[in-house]
Amino acid sequence: LQLVESGGGLVEPGGSLKLSCVASGRSSDLEDLTVYMMGWFRQAPGKDREGVSCISQEGFSSETVESVQGRFIISRDDAKKAIYLEMNDLRPEDTAMYYCARAVTAWDDKLCHSPAAYHYWGQGTQVTVSS
Repeated sequence: LQLVESGGGLVEPGGSLKLSCVASGRSSDLEDLTVYMMGWFRQAPGKDREGVSCISQEGFSSETVESVQGRFIISRDDAKKAIYLEMNDLRPEDTAMYYCARAVTAWDDKLCHSPAAYHYWGQGTQVTVSS
């Protein structure tokens, strides 16, 4: 299974971006995608990778970390084998490489933001918030 992120870029504070993550691979892997939790993570230089937002299989539940609540929205479209992260009111502290990932489990809110719960990762897309 391959995950490819896109949509990053340079944006001024207060601006918006929408990240996309599209899956590709064997038919069996793509079919399995619908039964697993998916997530967005980010990593700033010199910092650990941190969870940003995660979404359940079928999209019935999601979690977003406090630092981005009310600004970031996660969604998924299983027909397109994609997940998205809509980011609004961006701040300089949101600057990081953003990664999407597929978990090894179905929805589990206790593992949602734990990188160890995810097996497949994309290569990342850079988001830079600066004036």
